[in-house]
Amino acid sequence: MSKARSIASVTVVYNGAAVLPRQLNALKKQTRPLDEVIVVDNCSSDQSINFLETDFPEVTVLKMPSNVGVGGGFSGGLDYAANKKKHDWIWMLDQDSVPAGDSLERLLEALDNLHDIVDDEREPIAILAPVCTNEESKVAYSGSMWRHGLRKAPIANSNQPLLFVDSVISSGTLLRREAIEQVGLPRADFFMDFVDHEYCLRLRRHGYRIAVVPRSRVEHAIGNPRTVNVFGFAKAWSSHEPWREYYMTRNEIFTVWKYYPDWRSKLGATQRILRHALAVLLLGKQKVACLAMIYRGFLDGRAGKLGIRSFDGDCQSTREVGPVSKSSPAA
Repeated sequence: MSKARSIASVTVVYNGAAVLPRQLNALKKQTRPLDEVIVVDNCSSDQSINFLETDFPEVTVLKMPSNVGVGGGFSGGLDYAANKKKHDWIWMLDQDSVPAGDSLERLLEALDNLHDIVDDEREPIAILAPVCTNEESKVAYSGSMWRHGLRKAPIANSNQPLLFVDSVISSGTLLRREAIEQVGLPRADFFMDFVDHEYCLRLRRHGYRIAVVPRSRVEHAIGNPRTVNVFGFAKAWSSHEPWREYYMTRNEIFTVWKYYPDWRSKLGATQRILRHALAVLLLGKQKVACLAMIYRGFLDGRAGKLGIRSFDGDCQSTREVGPVSKSSPAA
C-alpha cells in the first residue's frame, strides 16, 4: 500500500460533545494513520470543541460563524482539505460515526488492487465507501442504485472486493481531491438531507464511479430506525421533526427535477414522497405539521427555492446560502 498519499478526515459537528471523543479515539487508532484530522464546528452551543485543546491538540478546527448544516459544513471542510491543503483523499465522517480500526486501510487496499478487480478503468473512482452499520438495530447500508429513483443496493458480501453503486451516504466515504476540483463542493444551500445523494449523482454525471468496499466497516446510527408493524409487515421507521421533513422533500425533488427531468423519474420521486407522507400519517408523531412541511418542500423543490429556511412565524423567510467562508484553523 502506498503511503505517499496525503489523507485527511473531515467531521462536521453540531452539539456532538457526547459522541465526538469516541470517533476521534478511533481515528487515532487507524492502522493507516491520517495526515490531518479536521473538525468543522457548526456553531455548537454545547461547547463541543472545548475539550479538543487538551485531549486532541493535533486536531484542526474550522469554526463556522453560524449553523450552516451538513451541506455547509462539508462544503467548508472539503474546501479547506482539498483546495487549500491539497490532500489527495478526504475521509468524510458524521459526528456519531465510529470506524473500525482497519477501516481506512481496507478502503486504500481496494484502491491499490483496483487493476485486479475491474477490467475498465476509464471511469475513475471518486468515492470509496465502507458498509455502514447500526449496531443497535443491526441495519446495514451499502449504497443505492439509480433506477428512475434511488433504490437500495443489495447488502455487499464481505467476500466481494468492490460493489459499484450510484450513491452512498456521506459518512465514511473517502473522496478523491481531483473529483472535488472538477465537480465542485457539496451544495451548501441544501443545508441538510440529500446533500450526499445529490453530490454522488453529480459525480456520476461527470463520469466518476462510486464503489463500496465490503471489508471496510463504520458504525453509524443511520437515523436510529425502530421496527414497526404495518398491516402485518415489519417496517423500519424513523420519526423526524417537521422542519427536517421539509429539507428531505425539497432537496430530493430539486435534485430529480434538475438531473433527471424525464417523466418516469419525476413520477417515481412523487410516488415515493406520497408513500412517505402516508407513512407519516400512519406512524408520525406530528402528523399535520410534518405533512404541511412535506407539501412546502415539494413546491419549493420544484421551484428551485433553496437556502436555509426560517420556520418561525409564517415560515416564509429564506436565507440564501453562498460559498462557505472558513475561519482560521485553531489547534
